[in-house]
Amino acid sequence: SMSHGYDKYVGIDVAKESLDVSGLTAGSPSQFENTAEGRAKLLSLLPPAGACLLVAEATGGYEKDLVAEVVAAGHHIAVVNPRQVRDFAKAIGLLAKTDRIDAGVIGRFGEATRPTPQGFSEQQEQLRELIVRRRQLVDHRTAEKNRCEQAHSTLVRNSVRKSIEGIDKDLKRIDRAIIQLVESNDDWRGRYERLKSVPGVGAQTAATLMAELPELGRLNRQQVAALVGVAPFNRDSGQFRGRRTIWGGRAPVRSGLYMAALSAKKHNPVIRAFAARLLAKGKPPKVVLTACMRKLLVILNAMLRSDEMWGPRLATLTP
Repeated sequence: SMSHGYDKYVGIDVAKESLDVSGLTAGSPSQFENTAEGRAKLLSLLPPAGACLLVAEATGGYEKDLVAEVVAAGHHIAVVNPRQVRDFAKAIGLLAKTDRIDAGVIGRFGEATRPTPQGFSEQQEQLRELIVRRRQLVDHRTAEKNRCEQAHSTLVRNSVRKSIEGIDKDLKRIDRAIIQLVESNDDWRGRYERLKSVPGVGAQTAATLMAELPELGRLNRQQVAALVGVAPFNRDSGQFRGRRTIWGGRAPVRSGLYMAALSAKKHNPVIRAFAARLLAKGKPPKVVLTACMRKLLVILNAMLRSDEMWGPRLATLTP
């Protein structure tokens, strides 16, 4: 759960070129380059995911890649306000007026204040629970419908129909709760409206992406494709799933994207043209659909990165 104490608090002082780190095991380096390689090296030295909390200051963007990669690897990181760190350090006598805040101070602040990690807000958990429950109900309804078709007994058929009515009622309630939750959070409402502005992406797909892929818009397109498991793309197999990748992929996001891509192939001019080009080249339909999923994901990621609604500019993005 979120309130648990961590075994370790790792303070990170983020600069444009480098990361100063305190709280790793003795003998580990205390400085890493702020590059993909440097950050990967830092990740490899952390205890198992969930055992430690990384704490970094908001530095106006230099921390963005670090946060995205840490979250993608399943670790917990909190981004904290530098002024609060400074006030804290002064209050406990760690800092004279002119001293620089270092990684050690940031780590101590994290240990004392237990800030909430990125993507772990209570609302995020609630949304995820609602989306999971919704999926269970939809599966349950499908199973009941199959039973209804196979039943010879009128009594059994009526029983199953009643059950389906109950599930439908429940689904309506849960759908309402999902929309209410999304609308109650300013940041989410904006993301939700932008996602839904894309032809082919309905309310449910948008909510699923928000619940299951909070990193969307905070990663670059290769990272987000790897995270969802639609990359790297195995062109020859014609299988719906690309090869398993380092992060293994997120099945619920993939199935949401799959439905959205099916719909976008009909209703979204950009995806429709893209699919037609690939089919004309003789690509098998399953390969085309996977490519459409990727293209859609890249477009959604770009829209959330740049805070824009659906528009023609997005046609030029390469998956």
